Amino acid sequence: MTPRTIRSATLIRHLGDWRRPGAGAAYRQLAGAVRLLILDGRLPLDARLPGERELAQTLGLSRTTVSAAYGGLRDDGFLTGGQGAAARTSLPPSRNASRNPGLTRQPAATEAETSDVIDLTAAVLPADPNIHAAYVRALERLPANLPGHGYETAGLEELREAVAAGYRRRGLPTSAGQILITHGAHNGLVHLLRLTVRPGDAVVFDHPTYPQAIDAILAAGARPIPVALPDEDGEEGWDVEGLACACRRHTAPMAYLVLDHNNPTGRMMRTADRLRLLSALKGSETLLVLDETLVELTLSGPPALTASAVDAPRMVRLGSMSKSVWGGLRIGWIRADRAVIQRLAQSRASFDLGVPILEQLAAVELLNDGGAALAARRPLLRARRDHLRARLAERLPDWVCPRPAGGLSLWARLPGPISTALTQQAAEEGVRLAAGPRFGIDGAFERRLRMPYTLPEPELDQVVERLVRAAEKVGRSPKSSSPPPSRPVAVY
Repeated sequence: MTPRTIRSATLIRHLGDWRRPGAGAAYRQLAGAVRLLILDGRLPLDARLPGERELAQTLGLSRTTVSAAYGGLRDDGFLTGGQGAAARTSLPPSRNASRNPGLTRQPAATEAETSDVIDLTAAVLPADPNIHAAYVRALERLPANLPGHGYETAGLEELREAVAAGYRRRGLPTSAGQILITHGAHNGLVHLLRLTVRPGDAVVFDHPTYPQAIDAILAAGARPIPVALPDEDGEEGWDVEGLACACRRHTAPMAYLVLDHNNPTGRMMRTADRLRLLSALKGSETLLVLDETLVELTLSGPPALTASAVDAPRMVRLGSMSKSVWGGLRIGWIRADRAVIQRLAQSRASFDLGVPILEQLAAVELLNDGGAALAARRPLLRARRDHLRARLAERLPDWVCPRPAGGLSLWARLPGPISTALTQQAAEEGVRLAAGPRFGIDGAFERRLRMPYTLPEPELDQVVERLVRAAEKVGRSPKSSSPPPSRPVAVY
């Protein structure tokens, strides 16, 4: 595969408002901004960056400044290629495990250097004991499946039936034939994009949204068409008319929406708005793809399952166990019309050959627990959400953190457009976060920061204290008379 080339215009769009008066030398600020883009995934690895002369002309800087920035990034391991050679994005060896959790663990010396870093780039919970128990039972049942070839294109029948039963409990009549098992919800979206979208086609989505969805849309060669969520305090709605208008105006073959505890805002679309959206799209050729990864994570108020039971023929649903169970269990699914499922099963053969049988058997065990494990986690998440909001209000009172009804994170509004700078400084303080612009396009959301509340309360306290120091260093000193917590803080 030919390595990707990042053009100057693309890099500048990602950089946004990277330079700030009084924040240090220009080359250091530029290097820090590029480093953050690499760390949070907005710049892919092994991608060729613009040449020093080209970037200097585009940014209105001297070539010496850009050369110094590139040189610092090379010294730190974030760029490869010597002076005069093409600069390609990279990660220093000690960063690979944190960027790619599936990689092998770091050597002991490197772990000691990074043991104090708190990583909040992923809003996920660790596995609980039910995961191990489910795998033990799955191993006991595995021999019964060994005589077969193991290639289950649509997924094991019993897992498809267990997923279908979950939809029926939500008031959505569903059969196993309407389910396709995937490697997580993201993999399901990729399959749908391959089936539905051609290069140059428009894909409408609510803005902000799940970052990897934007990446998948771009990778498919499609044109991302964002429709902004209202950004006023207390406003929980969607721009229903804007969504429908964008779908029709751009003749979009697909709209990707996260209506149930939207990632990152935590919002949930009301039933009335869902019905208005379906009415507005009636007769349209747009396939409505709903990402329901967080649908079961309602923490306060009525459950989201009632609103999510609104259905329509040209509606496809993506589900996953990564947020409600464990990210390491790469099990997701697509719920759609039988004809769509059959087409997906046929087309996936050129992409992947299905999901491992053992994981599917473990998923059956977990889905058949009657929701007991998730019910036990909701009070824990509720307490952590409220604790984080209270600590942020106490120590960073100029931040606005609406209380989401569900999901796994807060969508904090910052006192100024400082998200990228703050995230960069927070990394220096030992906290890794995804900056607001990671959840949008064209440099949006510099006044926003996603704050997962999936860690224990003592670690959340430590995160807040480090953010206080980071905020002071970017020139947004918090006003609070409250001292930092005196109890010891455990970090991992």
